[in-house]
Amino acid sequence: MTRRNDGFLIITGLSGSGKTVASRFLEDLGFFCVDNLPAKLIPSLVDLRRRKTDVLDRVALVMDMREPGFLTDFPKEWANIRKIPGARLLFFDASDEAIVHRFSESRRPHPLARGRSVPDAVRLERKRLAPINELADEVINTSEMTTAHLRDVLARRFLRTDHRPLQIRIVSFGYKHGIPLDADLVFDARFLPNPFYDDDLREKPGTHPRVRDFVLRRPETKAFLAELARFMNFLLPRFEAEGKSQLVVGVGCTGGRHRSVVVAGALGDVLRGRKYDIKIFHRDISK
Repeated sequence: MTRRNDGFLIITGLSGSGKTVASRFLEDLGFFCVDNLPAKLIPSLVDLRRRKTDVLDRVALVMDMREPGFLTDFPKEWANIRKIPGARLLFFDASDEAIVHRFSESRRPHPLARGRSVPDAVRLERKRLAPINELADEVINTSEMTTAHLRDVLARRFLRTDHRPLQIRIVSFGYKHGIPLDADLVFDARFLPNPFYDDDLREKPGTHPRVRDFVLRRPETKAFLAELARFMNFLLPRFEAEGKSQLVVGVGCTGGRHRSVVVAGALGDVLRGRKYDIKIFHRDISK
């Protein structure tokens, strides 16, 4: 197994943006993870890592607004940390709406919500973290990511194997909910006959056999999939030749529950069985 030179990660960002999920998953990937370490203690950890590289080969530190001196101390420490080979600063971000929804679901208080509404606390935190965001090597926006999706992104980013096949993630979505932010290619299935207008199919998802049959038996669907297959057969070898390791393909319809789900699954079936690593996510199927 070969790994990228990402041996010292600093993970920061907005509360509710997925930092805890990232930390736990990176720990599963073999990182030594520390949550909420005061910035002033980073040099001590760096020194310990130098003396015990066999134990602390890969380190991930989660640091954020919970630490009182973070905003003032971290920028000073980062100036030295970034000189370490493999040091990277990852900033986790998400839309205000996504973060407010997550705090509403978890019923946990926002760290800055003392006397403030959650939306106000999110806006204040975003403003205070703006200078840290500017320092980041990479910003990971989790607005539209499920936990499984985020783990998949991290696995593709930090777990590499020799001769790993091109990873193709096909995401079905609804245009009314927005196009996936990380999509490399987007295909529009809204011209296909819509099961939504069939009373017997409206409440059934695109994974249901009857909905699949309704969409797939149409001549325009068959022609669409044939063109998609031909297009992908042209593109994929060229993406590989350029060294691309992952490709995100979005397939959209109006609501993301019927046509896009069927077409995404069918496209996955077309590509599956080849040398590619295919994964399918139905982002809006339950909305």
